[in-house]
Amino acid sequence: MLLDATILPPDTFPAADAESPSRHAWGADSEYGRLTDVLLCAPTHLKPVPCCAVTSANLRRGFDYSVGEAIRQHHALEAVLRASGVRCHVVGASPQLPDLAFARDATLMTPWGLVELNLATEHRRAEGRHIARFAAARGVPLIGRIDQGTVEGGDVCLVRPGTVIIGCSGERTNARGARALAELFERHGWRAYVHAFDPHFLHLDTQFAMLDANRALAAVDVLDDAFLAFVEGLGIELVPVTYKEVQQLGGNVLSLGGGRIVSAASNWRVNRVLLGLGYDVAAVDLGQFTACGGGVHCLTLPLARDAAPPVAPQPARAASRRGASFEARHAGRRGA
Repeated sequence: MLLDATILPPDTFPAADAESPSRHAWGADSEYGRLTDVLLCAPTHLKPVPCCAVTSANLRRGFDYSVGEAIRQHHALEAVLRASGVRCHVVGASPQLPDLAFARDATLMTPWGLVELNLATEHRRAEGRHIARFAAARGVPLIGRIDQGTVEGGDVCLVRPGTVIIGCSGERTNARGARALAELFERHGWRAYVHAFDPHFLHLDTQFAMLDANRALAAVDVLDDAFLAFVEGLGIELVPVTYKEVQQLGGNVLSLGGGRIVSAASNWRVNRVLLGLGYDVAAVDLGQFTACGGGVHCLTLPLARDAAPPVAPQPARAASRRGASFEARHAGRRGA
């Protein structure tokens, strides 16, 4: 089922079957356990800061940013999340923090509590403390801060309980920051895989996103073979996204658990592929944010997910990097 949040009431998106718990159990051990609580940041002061390739390219093309339209789109995203049974905790905006709406980057929710990260760009450095104070006031446990190197949340993927992937472009997340975060997880018995990539692609979550325990979106023509082999070695099927879709945040989606995905409405081809694979897709107009370099995954910080269900053994399958066959099956099927 494909739902366009710009034309359909948000309560048409199927909510999770289980009722919300009566008390909070903060923490997340995956990217796909049922999402119960999420942190959002109001985009009141968002502006297109030319600090990544996507934003710079859109500014060259004459992108005309609108605060009012950004607020409308953010409200639509929040409505879809609330209608899906997710509690939304909205941080107030600050004129000194123009990128605060991209809530994913400044902190990270682990199974043990919230970690304040160390962002690379000067204008974002204060975001972590701002969000950490807000979260602590609501009872979210804080377990520390990464203060060695730089590391950003868009580069972190809780791919499976017990396994974390940390992207390292050298520009946003650097080697020291990636190692510091890896050591935090390793102290708890997790395996940490650090993946180096070109800083042109900003964050790992522009190239790779978990859909459920056994499937992920992946820019297979961009990610290196060692990374692809590692992920496929976990039994994860890769659903290809193209380089052009990566540049438009086409692989940047949010799993709500239970086969439910939130995606950008402009992400029409990938949304159709996900429908064909049996997912429910809520399509939200996020054009003001994708033009600034961030999609729905960037805009959302999970504060609580249900423990990820056990991974069922998967039957042997042919190599999952089937970009040509996916393109052939979905060529020309544009729109809802």
